[in-house]
Amino acid sequence: MAVKIRLARHGAKKRPYYRIVVADARCPRDGKFIEEVGRYNPCANPAMVKFDLEKVDQWIKNGAQPTDTVARLLKNARENA
Repeated sequence: MAVKIRLARHGAKKRPYYRIVVADARCPRDGKFIEEVGRYNPCANPAMVKFDLEKVDQWIKNGAQPTDTVARLLKNARENA
């Protein structure tokens, strides 16, 4: 099973809010997921990014692949922490 760490979109039209989730790559973007590992709100000023880094590291160690966007957010969160 290919597991991805990716964004799941929530919120209203023109007001996106994302959950950072671990999901099977075959599931739809906003569909079923295995675990929520963070949140991202690009509309806040500055943008709000929260990760549970222990869970993220555990999933990556077990073979989950972050998407490009999540990898960029994760890199920025580690630099600022």
